[in-house]
Parts: sequence; structure tokens; C-alpha cells
Amino acid sequence: MADPKRIKLFRNIGIIAHIDAGKTTLTERILFYTGRSHRMGEVHDGTAVMDWMEQEQERGITITSAVTTCRWRDHEIHLIDTPGHVDFTMEVERSLRVLDGAIAVFSAVDGVEPQSETVWHQADRYHVPKIAFVNKMDRVGADFANTVTQIRDKFKTIPLPLQIPIGMESDFRGVIDLISMKRILWLDETLGAEFKVEEIDSELRAAAEEAREDLVAKLGEFDDDLMERYLGGQPVGAEELCAVIRRLTIELKAVPVLCGTALKNKGVQPLLDAVADFLPAPVDVPAIEGENPATGAIEKRNCDEREPLAALAFKIFMDQGRKLTYLRIYSGVLQVGSDILNVSKGTREKVSRIFEMHANKRERIERSGAGNLVAVLGLKTTTTGDSICDPAKPLLLEPVDIYEPVISVSVEAQTRSDQEKLFDSLAKLSEEDPTFRFSESADTGQIIVSGMGELHLEIVLNRLARDYHVNVNAGKPQVVYRETIGRKSAGTAVFDREIGGARNFAQVQLNISPRQRGLGNTIVNQVRDASIPEIFFPAIEQGIQDALGSGTLAGYPVVDVETSTLSGVFQDGVSTELAFRVAASMAFRNTFEQGEPVLLEPCMLVEILAPDEALGVVIDDVNMRKGKIENITARKAIQVISAVVPLSKMFGYSTALRSATQGRATFTMHFSHYDLASQ
Repeated sequence: MADPKRIKLFRNIGIIAHIDAGKTTLTERILFYTGRSHRMGEVHDGTAVMDWMEQEQERGITITSAVTTCRWRDHEIHLIDTPGHVDFTMEVERSLRVLDGAIAVFSAVDGVEPQSETVWHQADRYHVPKIAFVNKMDRVGADFANTVTQIRDKFKTIPLPLQIPIGMESDFRGVIDLISMKRILWLDETLGAEFKVEEIDSELRAAAEEAREDLVAKLGEFDDDLMERYLGGQPVGAEELCAVIRRLTIELKAVPVLCGTALKNKGVQPLLDAVADFLPAPVDVPAIEGENPATGAIEKRNCDEREPLAALAFKIFMDQGRKLTYLRIYSGVLQVGSDILNVSKGTREKVSRIFEMHANKRERIERSGAGNLVAVLGLKTTTTGDSICDPAKPLLLEPVDIYEPVISVSVEAQTRSDQEKLFDSLAKLSEEDPTFRFSESADTGQIIVSGMGELHLEIVLNRLARDYHVNVNAGKPQVVYRETIGRKSAGTAVFDREIGGARNFAQVQLNISPRQRGLGNTIVNQVRDASIPEIFFPAIEQGIQDALGSGTLAGYPVVDVETSTLSGVFQDGVSTELAFRVAASMAFRNTFEQGEPVLLEPCMLVEILAPDEALGVVIDDVNMRKGKIENITARKAIQVISAVVPLSKMFGYSTALRSATQGRATFTMHFSHYDLASQ
């Protein structure tokens, strides 16, 4: 049995940021300084430990979240390095769902970028406390104060700078720690592993004292004792400051901010100290809550090995044909050979092996307890978001939110051998990645694969060839549209057919109303007479669900409608569940066609960074693409253009933008909302 005091030394954290802010480089330094790795891997060399997939090494980006464990100051840190590219946001989402804390990395040059905002808000949604690390302090244009201001303004939070940089840009050589009031200088000849802690020199003393006074004043607003000491001119010790900072961080009222340059090996050890000092242990966050499937009551499980087992599957990975299931254990103990219950699926599973993971390397263990992140072999039916529990004490946990794909391509196998393996391989890829979907078109027989963006689909099809040895020809990217109605309508359908020698009869009358954009679908039962027996209501709902899967305009899924069942006709002895299911589906289609159906297309929030002289060209191009300019702000010599543009108009934009600006402009985009399709 693990000592409960030991759990207090666990830290389950993720590293989150915009693409190219330096997450993986920072992770490599963390692994080196904690002794987990004996050399520093570099992203640009393709040698980063955490970017172990071939595609990650070739492209220099993180594609899949990687889990590792390292130790610092007696603390056991379970660390997830997440992707920064918007196409792989799902990897961040499912990681944050199971983490207790996060390090948000920002570029000192670029400040708060679009994907930084996305992952920050994802962390807020799961109430994940954060530490901010302002990276790339050695780069030209680095501005620590400006980044802190952006964190305050864009996230409406209280940043707490715990350091001030010594030197800027190429002259950056260390930091002043405002808690201990010491200066820290890193030794280049030791790759940053060693550093000097010294008294603050006279030329920086005044600035450091002013910054510390600001810090104490900010903290005093949340702590009466501290404010009293501050106003009374009494000295405030490091321990007192740390206690208040930790409390405010865990309560999500403030964010400690540190700085450094991971690539030049400066600033990482104080960041690790901050993880230990300020981010929560599993026992510091509220007990996990879930629904008892038998009673419907909400129950809590404390992070304690003496409690019944409760865990969440947050990631699936196929490793050489074997299925690895990553679990966050919230309570209880998981042991090799134990029988467990998948509450989400209602199936029993057996744990054949448990691993502590280090990127793609595994270390076998016999048991693991509350507060841990582990990978398990042997779970056949478990998928992302499933709840794993003690069979005698089931608990259904909140699942992971799954994003809907916005882009699709058609694929066809190159050979008969490829054709035979194609569906099985696609099924394995979609089990790994819930934002990747595939289907076979009933009309054309084509296989359609869908994902979060062009890069996402490119990576998946590349993996199909490399990992599963299935080669396909892919068509041009197509937008995944949606359908809805423009006005309220009502309709009826009758199903009366002989099947297998028995008559099946049902009549259903429906009403369909448009809902506000983004609210999704809802199904309401408004049958107030006895025209349809209650036993057939589930069949009617299933028939409506079937029809919602493909509209009558172009076969795209239907969204944002309310469907009400008004009445029907039932005949004793011949009305069946099948008849009511089919009649409901037919009635929906009839009613939908009368409701002035329209196409909806995905619109993307695009942020373009362009030099001043290219501003006019970029705006003209956005307008030509039927985009709407939302905002233009200046960032030194760069203009930041925010716009909403239909996805259908964004194909090939990367090449067009480079050509129009001589390669000096960059852009990022992510899904915003569905709106009426442009003509």
C-alpha cells in the first residue's frame, strides 16, 4: 500500500502551447536535468526523446502526446508533452482532462498566440492550474514584460512574475528570483546543468526590490495577514510568499510567471522548483465525481489506494498491432491479472500487463495506484473516454470531449492486397484518434476519411502506409458540410409492408423546428394521447437519430434542429418496433424537405501575422475569400489580422500567402462555427 504522504509528492502535469513555442525543447531539458535522459534531444535534429514518431522527427513538430515520468526534489513528476498544431487539439484536450496542472509555454517574441489561447481555455474548462514559462528570452525582439501584459489582458487572469530577466535577447544570461531575492546565472560550459546563486548586484537591486514589492502587494490583496505585514513594513519571508502563491495557483486565481530559454539551457531548474512548489498534487484537487450507474446518484472517490478503483482511459495507441490503453488512476489500485469493469461499455476486461511509460519505451510494473498515469495491455473493448472501475463499485466518470471533423478526402486502395487490409487498418487508426473518422458512401462506394485539417489527414494517410503497409490514392480535400432547416415544418409518414410473411405497420407525425446555431439537436416526445404506446417511443427516437445522420440536400449530417413527435397510428398485432423506427425516419425526411433545408459550412478563425507593407495585400486576399476581418492589431513591426473565413476558401492558402508576401507572413487557423454556405 502506497504511503498517502507519497501521493502528496506526485505532480501530473502537461506542457501546452502554440506550435513552435518550444514545448518539446523544454521537455527535453526537463528530462536531462532530472536525470531521466543522459543527453538532450533536439527537435531540429530529429533527436527529441518525446518526438519519437518518424513523422514527428521529419517534420519537427509534435503530433501525438507523449507520457513520461521523472523525479525532482523527491517529487515524482508524470509529464505529458502535447502538440501545438491546431489539427491535433484533441491530443491536448484528452491530456488536460486527466492532468492536475500545466506549464503554459509562450514565446517571448510572439507573446500569446492563437493556439496558446485555445489550450489555455481548454485547461480552464477542466479547472487545471497553470504556471507560465516565457521562453526564447535570447531571441531578437524578446519582451518579457509585454508577454506578461498579454497574459493578463487576453486571459483575464492575474500573472505573478516571480522572476525578472538579467539581460535581453543575445545578452540574456540569467534571472533574479523575487522570492529568495537572489540572482541565478547559468554556466554555458555545463549545458546549463550548473548555475551560480549570488547576491543581486547594485545596478539591478532597485528594479528587483520594486518588482518584489509589486508581487507582495498583489498577493496581499488575497491574504489579510500578508497585507498587514506589507502595510506595516515588516519583512515577508519566502515560505510565506510560496504558501500564498501555491493557494492562489491551485484556486485558479493567479498564474506564476517564469522566464528563460530552453534551447540555450537557461531557466529550467527554477521552473521545476515551481512545479513542485506551486502546482497541485492529486490530493490537492477536488475528489473525482461520477454517476453510479445503478442508482443514478453522484458519488465521489478520493485519491486514495484504500478506495475502490476508478480510472479513465484517455488515450489509445496501437503498438505493433497490440493495443495500449493509457489510464489515469483516480482511486484504488490496478494490478496485473485483475478483473475490471468498463462502465461505459458494460463489459468486463482483464489487465494483462501494466507499464510506466517513457515516450515509446515501457517499464513493466505489477501494480499501480491512485494518482498515477499508466499504460495497460489487455483491454479489448476500451476506447478513449471510457470509465474503468472495480466491478463491485461501478462509477461512470465524465468522458473526454470529442471534436467533430471538418475536412474529408476520398481514398481508394492501390492493390487488392491493400483493399483487404484497408478497413481493418482504418478502424485501428480511428480507435487511436477519435477525431479521425471513415465511412463508405452508399451512393458511390467510395471510402471517405475525415479529420481536423489537411495536415491531420496527411499524417494519418502517411501512417496508413508506414505502420500498416496499406497504400491508397487520395482525392482532393473536401469540406464536411452540415444541413439544417430554415423554418418550422410538420409532416407524416406511413410504413406498411410485409416482411418475412408478417405485416409491419406504423404511422408517425413529426414537427421540426430550427434551433439557434451551435445548440445541436434535441428530440422531444409530445404525444399526449394514446395513439402510440410508450413501448415504441425508443424505436421512434432511434428512427429520428438515423435520419439525422444524413440530410436530404446532399446527405450531410443534420444539426441544430428540434424534432417533436406529435402523434401516430398504432394497430394491434401488426405495429412493430421496426415499423415505427422506419416510419419515424421517413417522417423526418418528409418534414425536413418542407422546412427549406440549407447547407452550413465550417468557418475558421484565422490569425495572420504580416509585415506592415503587406497589410493591404493580405486584407484584399481575405476579402476575396469571402472572409470577414474581425480585428487588426499592431505588434511592433508586425500586423496581426484576425478574420473569420469559410474553410472551403482556405485550401492552398499557405502557398498563396507566401507568394503574396515574399514568404514573410504566417498564419494559423482553427474551427470557429458553422454558418450558411457561401455561394
